[in-house]
Amino acid sequence: MFADLIPQFGGLIWTILAFVLALSIIVAIHEYGHYIVGRWCGIKADVFSIGFGPILFSRMDRHGTRWQMAALPLGGYVKFRGDGNAASVGDDGTLEEMTPEERAQTMTGASLWRRAATVAAGPVFNFILSILLFAGMVMFLGRPTEMPTVGQTVLLPPEMIQLEPGDQILSIAGNPIETFADLNNVVRDLPSVPLLPYEVLRDGSVIEVEATPPMPARADTVQPRSAAWDIGMRPGDVILTAEGNPLYSFSDLQAVVKAADGETVTLTAWRDGEILDFILQPRMRDVPLPDGGFERRALIGITSSLAFEPATVRSGPIEAISFGGQQVWSILGRSLSSLGYIITGKISTCNLSGPIGIAQTSAVAASHGAATFIGFIALLSAAVGMLNLFPIPVLDGGHLVFHAYEAVRGKPPSDNAVRILMMIGIALMGALMVFALFNDLTCA
Repeated sequence: MFADLIPQFGGLIWTILAFVLALSIIVAIHEYGHYIVGRWCGIKADVFSIGFGPILFSRMDRHGTRWQMAALPLGGYVKFRGDGNAASVGDDGTLEEMTPEERAQTMTGASLWRRAATVAAGPVFNFILSILLFAGMVMFLGRPTEMPTVGQTVLLPPEMIQLEPGDQILSIAGNPIETFADLNNVVRDLPSVPLLPYEVLRDGSVIEVEATPPMPARADTVQPRSAAWDIGMRPGDVILTAEGNPLYSFSDLQAVVKAADGETVTLTAWRDGEILDFILQPRMRDVPLPDGGFERRALIGITSSLAFEPATVRSGPIEAISFGGQQVWSILGRSLSSLGYIITGKISTCNLSGPIGIAQTSAVAASHGAATFIGFIALLSAAVGMLNLFPIPVLDGGHLVFHAYEAVRGKPPSDNAVRILMMIGIALMGALMVFALFNDLTCA
């Protein structure tokens, strides 16, 4: 069963490498947040580690911190001076021998606000990483221009007539188009025909041309562990027929899948000049709705794209940072909403992925190129930052709860209480990990 979960475009090694690279970047930024803010607050760190277990290499810096890489790259930690362990619980027995000045340089002896700032810095740095990555993408790769303009064409069968790079779409089948939002709004209502009349601005002149519908039945992405992925469909496949009937747009394919009501669907696809036949069975999935909530639908696991790459314009730093912040806020909102629906039983628990699912997704993202992989790291970093803020002992959010208790009561929780709560937190996180891994292995 496990072998069936490994993507075929590079196998197990590719999947592991992509996952480890993404996770290592996110963990390094998270732990560096703890480290650097702790240092700014006067708290000294003895060890900064990426990974656990046997040490592969290490070096000591001028601040007295040992930077190391360990053999198991599935996390990391910062061990501050005087800490009993990497979770900053208890002390290592050296505090009694320290002077007051030395104690102030430990997590135990530092003032409450310094400890809280150091703990909160990890998730905050994850959010900052996400914002900067999203911002960098629109600064260097650009965002689609407001006017719907063709940048580059995509690979389609030769019988499909495409627009030319630089064409600005003014109307499609009589529907005026002023923005990409207008284009997206009319796509579903366009007639199902092989060619549509376009009015475009080309080389300064308004002309009428015929071309393939703006959103053909082409797989832009294929989700891992989906019906389409499992039968060998891949990004770039153009679906020509479904149940023997020609498809001219992605809306046609969606209609066929919906009408099948979960029953098998026969597809014919074009891939780089080769004709392929597929038989697949749609799977029920919980799909988020624009106004909130979810709807359960039968899906095959592919997403569509336009018949061209939109022309782009690069954003300035302020606009880019604003865009990055909006993206992170949206990710957090959707994630919390999804989690709430899972807890209340409104959507399937299969929407919760574990390490295998995340590893697969990272490999798929890496196979799509650097931009997609960077976007995945940005998304995952925001999710990791959010997870670490949950008020569960052993997570950063749990430590912040302890600090809030100390702020209210004027003293920290007792060592015994902290140890018991930490054991509960470890048990909860362990159970969650096992449950998510069970989902990876059993959810279709």
